[in-house]
Amino acid sequence: MTHASTIPAPARESGAGGRGRPVPAPRRLSTTAAGALGLFAAARLTGVLVLSVAAWAQGKQPLALLGRSWDSVWYLGIAAHGYGHTLHVGPAVARSDLAFFPLYPALIRCVTALTPLGGGAAGLVVAWTAAAAAAYGIYLVGARLHGPAVATLLVLLWGLLPHSVVLSMAYTEPVLTAFAAWSLYAVLTGRWVWAGALAALAGLARPNGVAVAAAVLAAAACEIFRARGRDVSHSLWTGAALAPLGWGGYVLWVGRREGDPLGGYFAVQRLWGSRFDFGRGSLGFVKHLLLHGGRFVFPMTMVIVAAAILLFALLVVDRAPLPLLVHSGVLLLIALGGSGFFECKPRFLLPAFPLLLPLAGALVRTARARPWHATLVVGALAGLSFAYGAYLVAVAHTPL
Repeated sequence: MTHASTIPAPARESGAGGRGRPVPAPRRLSTTAAGALGLFAAARLTGVLVLSVAAWAQGKQPLALLGRSWDSVWYLGIAAHGYGHTLHVGPAVARSDLAFFPLYPALIRCVTALTPLGGGAAGLVVAWTAAAAAAYGIYLVGARLHGPAVATLLVLLWGLLPHSVVLSMAYTEPVLTAFAAWSLYAVLTGRWVWAGALAALAGLARPNGVAVAAAVLAAAACEIFRARGRDVSHSLWTGAALAPLGWGGYVLWVGRREGDPLGGYFAVQRLWGSRFDFGRGSLGFVKHLLLHGGRFVFPMTMVIVAAAILLFALLVVDRAPLPLLVHSGVLLLIALGGSGFFECKPRFLLPAFPLLLPLAGALVRTARARPWHATLVVGALAGLSFAYGAYLVAVAHTPL
């Protein structure tokens, strides 16, 4: 069974000829959805073109930067050789590839086995395909809640985030966002088994994929509570049971391999300098940055994280559905509460696409009243996204 507080009614079309008619669940790619995906593709292709120009100006190869930068190298190593590599940086720092979740390298290995592509090219194919799937899932969530206009702006804004260059790289964020978007859409439409299975796959993609399982479990718990445990469908129980299996299974596997089933994975993360300390490390870094200054990337990170907090507050005020609030809230909590790699926090927030719903709604209202104002805002966001993305990958020497 479902309840209106967690599974909202379908959005209604507005305008001539469509007032009052519910938007059905899509059986094929609609014209509006195709337009949204086209805008997303145009945004990312333009970003890649700007990045390519910046890379060539630096004497670098764009495809090498996109396919073999930072974490991509670790994933490609796992895809080619499996787990077991540790890089000893110092006496207290040992970076093990067990910190990286297995789904993305497994997909790369499948592509290299079935095609003549090398690891870097296969990683880009997987990431680009996942980004397209994520964009469509994001569109469906937005259309379900607020109609096609907001959904289209939601997809475009996601493709124009300052760190959206990651969506064009051999990274795991597109994979996680794809499973997250479709899992949340399954929850909103009452498809609990699909929601749980997709959440389990999201949990195999990245450590913060646990946010998807949390969203599914929170929505399921709300339904069970409202039903007082009676007349709850078997599919809901099955979906709730499936949701945490991916994340929990990998964490336990690493723990068993490290000789500590419950704490082994977190010990691996601590050796990378990553741990959850309720924001103490982040606050210390911000204090140091404010007092002593720093590179451009770090102040920009502070601005992006602050904007994410504001957008989450707006999402709460707008009374967004519970699974979207839990998903975005857990991702934000992990980003704020985790220490280490402060400059990576905006990337960790890329799967939190529901945070953009208030902004997408505001832009739609602005576009109807003052079209040129909305165009100017989107143009400014695009310019920032393309320029900053090229700077991050081709110029800055900061982990991404």
